[in-house]
This record gives sequence, C-alpha cells and structure tokens, in this order.
Amino acid sequence: MKFTKSAPLWGEITVPGDKSISHRAVMLGSLAEGTTEVTNFLKGADCISTIRAFQAMGIDIEEKEDTLLIHGKGLHGLQAPKETLDMGNSGTTTRLLSGILAGQTFETTLTGDDSLKKRPMNRIITPLSQMGAQIESLPGNGCLPLRITGSSLKGIHYETPMKSAQVKSAVLLAGLYADGPTSVTESALTRNHTELMLRYFGAEITTEGTTSTIQPEPHLIGQKVEVPGDISSAAYFIAAALLVPDSQVLIRNVGVNHSRDGILRAVHAMGGDIRLLNRRKEHAEPVADILVKSGPLKAAVIGGDLIPALIDEIPVLAVLACFAEGTTVIKDAQELKVKESNRIDTVVSNLKAMGAHVEATDDGMIIEGGHPLHGALIHSHLDHRIAMSFAIAGLAAEGETEIKHAECVNISYPGFYEDLKSLQMEEE
Repeated sequence: MKFTKSAPLWGEITVPGDKSISHRAVMLGSLAEGTTEVTNFLKGADCISTIRAFQAMGIDIEEKEDTLLIHGKGLHGLQAPKETLDMGNSGTTTRLLSGILAGQTFETTLTGDDSLKKRPMNRIITPLSQMGAQIESLPGNGCLPLRITGSSLKGIHYETPMKSAQVKSAVLLAGLYADGPTSVTESALTRNHTELMLRYFGAEITTEGTTSTIQPEPHLIGQKVEVPGDISSAAYFIAAALLVPDSQVLIRNVGVNHSRDGILRAVHAMGGDIRLLNRRKEHAEPVADILVKSGPLKAAVIGGDLIPALIDEIPVLAVLACFAEGTTVIKDAQELKVKESNRIDTVVSNLKAMGAHVEATDDGMIIEGGHPLHGALIHSHLDHRIAMSFAIAGLAAEGETEIKHAECVNISYPGFYEDLKSLQMEEE
C-alpha cells in the first residue's frame, strides 16, 4: 500500500465499533440468560475470534448485517469445546476468556498465531492461579498455548503490577465463579469497559478509587448494546485532520470514556484544534461527535496516569509529535514493548526511516519536532496500529510512503483505507 502527500481532508465519518466493548458484549452476552442484541459490532478479525470461541462452546450467535444476536445460556451454560480454541491475534480474547474458563467444569486449550504466541501470559496466570485456577503454559515459557482446567475458585484481592485492563478484567471475570468477593487494585485507572458492562448486565460490582470489587454468582440478563465508535480508530482521522493543511473532519458517535480519552487530552496539550459536540450517554458509555481542524502543534510531555488512557494511540501520537514545535517526551509506556509488536522499536525505526529526529528510551521515546518527513518503506511487523499510524504519516510526508503488509489493519479496522480515501478532496 502506497501513500503520498494528501490534499485537504474534508467531511464527516463514522468509525467502526469499539473493539474493547465488542469483545465484552459477546462474552457477557454468552454468560447472560436470554438474548443480547449488539449493534455496531466491530467485525474485525480479533472480535471474530471471540465469536468463534463462544460458538465452539455451544453459544448460538447470529451474525446479521448490522446486528449480532447472542443467545446466552447463563453463567454456567458453556460446554467443553471439541477442539483447541484458536485466538488468532487477539490478546484481549485470550486473557479475558482465560478468566472465564478458569471457573468452568471442563478443560480447554487456547492457542493463537505466531505473534500472539510471543505475548506474555504470566500476567494472568499468576492472579488466576492465586484464585485456585489450573493453568499451564504448554511450552513452559508463560506463553500460548495454554491448557486451562476448570476449578473451584476463591475470591482474592489482587494488586496489578502493571497497568493492564486485560489483567484486571481476567480477574474480575474469574470472580464471577469465586466463593466470595474478588477485588482488583490498580496503580492507575485503566479502561473500565468490563466494570461498566458487568454492572449493565446485572452484576454487583463496585469501584472506589482504583479498586473494583465483584460479588460472585450474579444473575446476568441479556441486554441491548449499542457499541460506540472506537476512539482508537478515530485517533488516526484526528491526527490526519490536524496534520494535513486546510482540513476539517467530523467524526460521529465516538466513545469518549474517560479511561480511554487520553488521545483527546494529549491533543489538547499539544494545542490541537479539537472539540467535542453532542455529548451524551449510550448504555452506560459516554459518546460524542469529534470536530477536528488542521493547525499548528506544540510539543508536550506525555506520561504518568495519562498513558493507560492512550496506550494504543501512542504510535500515531508519535507521528503528530514529529510535526509539533519543540521536543515531545513520551514516558511510562513500557507496556508498548509487549503489544502486537514492540511498538517502541517499530515506531522509532520507521520514523527514523522517514527522517524524524527520534530516540527510543526504555519506557518510551523522545521526538524533536519540526524536521520534515519524507517517504520511506515502512515495515508494519503485521501490527495494525503501526500500519495505520504510518499511513497518516505518509499523508503529511514528501514523496511516496509504502507500507509492507498493510492488510494487517483488518484486525481492527477492515475498511480503514477506503474511509481515509473518502475524506480526501479532489485536487483542482
């Protein structure tokens, strides 16, 4: 896939449904009694992996054009799958599902693609084992494949050593099957979609500060879920509209949950022209339309408690920093090393190929803005967020940018390139 300097971007767009919420709607819909109706479900490869896993465990899921109907069987209605469950590239499916499987009455084996097999799973094995779960990394290296033998679980209080919503969610979901309350304390609040959706489906869950506590054996009831647009997907159009001169883009129906809106706060700190319109709530999740106009940017320091709220947007934020006046520092982001790729290394190496003045640090990067980027051969490393971020960089760089394995965007945004092209004004 090749990109060149873009004409102004103009118009409005609706991005696909939130990936995190789509995953959780399938999971809780399957564990609820009755039918859950999900609209604006993200039909990316990762979320399809979640659907296939629950279908393999006996859940009837109807996939209609714009609606998903999940016919749940209750908290104890899952059946043993006949074969190993393939998680594809989805770390979210793997880690959250492990929490659910830990409390079942059957044995399951989880595997995934080559990339997923390299991602660390000890971060969930440790707390789930403390609850009494029997989880074995078959290679013995804390990675997939995992064999999970359902067990009787006990409630625990767990303090997460890393900022990870997936770890928190795995423990809380296992807590559905525990013998008493289960609580998780984080050093900083990570995305809270699991807590909000559990409460929406009828679970008794409370949050005080950064500690969430769930009571066991709730009676979950199927619900209607309208999935808001994914702010992680919106981030690429926010960046494009900021960088391409004379651009103005309206992104409709985007989820702006405070635990996910770090990209908005970072752009404000960088002086970007961005406004939230028509703010409202839909099924416990805050939603707004986002209006973005091009303009100058200034450097900022991005770190601390802001990082969990924009961890997936750091690659495209680094692209923005290349065009900002001054030196941007991104820190406290060690988690980037264990994503679909080592995103510190992949972002820095690709930016350097485009002529950026950027250096990697142990927990982020330092970017000296104001140096024009030029086209280059970009290696996506099969990481969807790297491919999309450098597509945006290509729109603002001189010359031609080519992205290898650009099709990996299908993991989270199958129509990304078409939507981007739809905003580009024709040259006169």
